[in-house]
Amino acid sequence: MAEGGQAPARRNRLSVRVRLLAIALLPTLVVLPLFLGWAMVRWNSKFDSLLKTKVNGDLTIAHQYFTRILENAGERIDALGQSAEFRDIVASRDGAGLAGLLERRRKELGLDFLYLATGQDGVRAASPAGARPPPGRDWPVIARAMNGEPATSVDIFEREDLAGISPDLAARASLDLIPTPNAVPSERTAETRGMIVHSASPVTVPGSSAAALVGGILLNQNLVFIDTINDLVYREASLPEGSQGTATLFLEDVRVSTNVRLFEDRRALGTRVSAAVRERVLGQGEVWLDSAFVVNDWYISAYEPIVDSRGDRVGMLYVGFLETPFQEEKLATLIAVLFGFLVVTAGSVPMFLRWARGVFKPLERMTDTIARVEHGDLGARTRSNGESDEIARVAQHLDHLLDQVQERDRQLRSWNEELNARVEERTHDLMQANKQLEETTKQLIMSEKLAAIGEITAGVAHEINNPIAVIQGNLEVLRMLLGERAEVAGTEIRLIDEQVHRINQIVMKLLQFAKPDEYAGYADRHAPDEVISDCLPLVRHLLRKTEIEVRREPLARRTVLMNRTELQQVLINLIVNAVHAMPEGGVLSLKTRDTARDGIEGVTVAVADTGVGMSAQVLERVFDPFYTTKSRQGTGLGLSITQTLVSRQGGDIRVDSMPGSGTTFTIWLPETSPPETSLPER
Repeated sequence: MAEGGQAPARRNRLSVRVRLLAIALLPTLVVLPLFLGWAMVRWNSKFDSLLKTKVNGDLTIAHQYFTRILENAGERIDALGQSAEFRDIVASRDGAGLAGLLERRRKELGLDFLYLATGQDGVRAASPAGARPPPGRDWPVIARAMNGEPATSVDIFEREDLAGISPDLAARASLDLIPTPNAVPSERTAETRGMIVHSASPVTVPGSSAAALVGGILLNQNLVFIDTINDLVYREASLPEGSQGTATLFLEDVRVSTNVRLFEDRRALGTRVSAAVRERVLGQGEVWLDSAFVVNDWYISAYEPIVDSRGDRVGMLYVGFLETPFQEEKLATLIAVLFGFLVVTAGSVPMFLRWARGVFKPLERMTDTIARVEHGDLGARTRSNGESDEIARVAQHLDHLLDQVQERDRQLRSWNEELNARVEERTHDLMQANKQLEETTKQLIMSEKLAAIGEITAGVAHEINNPIAVIQGNLEVLRMLLGERAEVAGTEIRLIDEQVHRINQIVMKLLQFAKPDEYAGYADRHAPDEVISDCLPLVRHLLRKTEIEVRREPLARRTVLMNRTELQQVLINLIVNAVHAMPEGGVLSLKTRDTARDGIEGVTVAVADTGVGMSAQVLERVFDPFYTTKSRQGTGLGLSITQTLVSRQGGDIRVDSMPGSGTTFTIWLPETSPPETSLPER
């Protein structure tokens, strides 16, 4: 019995150990490899970045040396031009002595050519003997020197220019092009142009208004120049063993001076740079800092464009070092780290097993679960996963109790949410009812006001019409009695007649606003463009007064069912408003087109002006009765009556305006009358 009772206990302890082993080995076998992988990736990125930083520094040194070469050439020529010996020989007009001086100093200064140019007779003296520099060339360097400012730059000389100076110079510049993989395809077989350090310094020559001392150094196959750059940038022990530094001068994409080897004893002169580098450096004018395939191997490379005196990119300066030793070092480091990780893992796993042997992990999980529940995490569980040992059974009982607590909490939350939803629903219904009540109250108040205004307006209009009729009748009697003598007061009588007519119009507008149904008139079908044509003569005097241009776009082909007088009144109201909005003149646009709204065919009429426009506050009240911005000129009923007439026919009117940008009124009228509308008989 003793042996049978001990076996389950041993199996239970083993199951705990298996779980503990998984947890113990997780950091070593998962987290640590991920961390090492991330660290190696970051280290590799930083390593490559450091290589690019180094080659960028190398390029800076090479650029400074190249710039110094240009400055030295200019300073030496300028010093020669300012020397007493040169001034004395020039003043003595000794041609042979001047030629001898230029020949001697050219050799001393390491120049390939040196000559004196004047504005009157071109080249006065040149070295080497017999040199014929191209007089027709418009070199910016020489032009600046002729204007009194020394200048030095890199310029590209054609073969004819070089041969004119010296056949030997043309021969030195000539290079056979070697087919190069990845280069831009070219049909050329040789590079005959020369890259020249071109320098000119102003000098004083008796009898000449402008003169310059001009010299140059050919950089093609100038191996001393390129080797000096390489030795300066890549000194001994500046690179790891196995790597080597290189420097190159390009004329466009052709290597014209380099220490890169095509073979062991032959430099890669005449080879060309890849198309990608050419496009980046020469095409876009950017500096290349990256790995690049140079002739026959990969190099950490830096290229920068060389600009001539005209500002054109004519070549490149390159420095770089062999990439292979650095890649080998990175690989060796990676192997060492991987080997170290395996050694550490093999030594630490047994140690973790010994440490885990006395740990009681299920109790820690239960303690952690209880702490999380106390902090509000009701979903925390020990998750015993069906183990059969004593501690696992205690953990299962704990999880069961926590499930019951969580279920009670869920029910309480559900009841609370349901109660909140019902309260919110009742509150929303109450708010909607209050809002509807407010809207209904406003409509009732407005209806009562409009009804009262209608009754008052009808009465007032009736009372006004009687004295108006008397005035008009007596005015006609007065004309008859006075006869020809009435012409003495003709102006006054005409003004009285006009004002009486104006009162009649105002009364008619009031009646149309107060009782639109009684003054609607007879409805018939009309073409909007024809009605517009009838309206324009009525307002022609207003259009001429302010020099307004009328533009029409009669695109509508449909007719609308509306009383012609009412439609004419609507259009005249809008046209007059547009004229008043353009006191300094402008453009009045009248456009019609066939449109449909909500499946109903109709016509849109747009009346637009280029006047002063309206603010947002005016737009909100523009259709209100008796609202006007014309102070003493208007009654404020025009747009209100217009809206009433349009709405009665089942249409609508809209306005779009901004201060200073003009105003557009858009009317839409259906082709047939609305179903609810019954037109009064004629």
